[in-house]
Amino acid sequence: MTSPAAAQDGVSLVDCDEARHASAILAILNEAIVNSTALYDYAPRPPQAMAGWFAAKRASGFPVVGAIDAAGDLLGFASWGTFRAFPAYKYTVEHSVYVHPEQRGRGLGKLLMQELIRRAGQAQLHVLVGCIDATNTASIRLHTGLGFKHAGTIAQAGFKFGRWLDAAFYQLNLQTPLQPQDG
Repeated sequence: MTSPAAAQDGVSLVDCDEARHASAILAILNEAIVNSTALYDYAPRPPQAMAGWFAAKRASGFPVVGAIDAAGDLLGFASWGTFRAFPAYKYTVEHSVYVHPEQRGRGLGKLLMQELIRRAGQAQLHVLVGCIDATNTASIRLHTGLGFKHAGTIAQAGFKFGRWLDAAFYQLNLQTPLQPQDG
């Protein structure tokens, strides 16, 4: 799958798989852990953590979409996971999008999010939720630019880098599912 706009920049969208992309995804995640409040983890994740991460995505049928360059190098990725583990939340997912630090500002986050939104509609989901550190203005701008609405903030939800962090929630409601059902 390639977006016409992305192809012009030499960027393609692919479905990531563990063998080809786990180490690049891990490097992007670990950079965000060490240098930002995008993830509320304290320590970089070990390589073996990716096996469980990919297994959980596969088991639930959750996408892992990657943006790659012409050489096949991963520039960023996006995915979603379970929002809350109760049956009535089955039409709601929590997503994440991460871009390699050297690739930020090129529109890759928007490209990846647009693909996630498209896939969410195909999957008959209803709500995409992003939990964003309240100081992450770039991510907030990305989400609001795509139609996400601020749904609330949990003040002092996390503590990292010697300070309290506020977790801001943004949501996008889709027109799907066409026929939602209990059970």
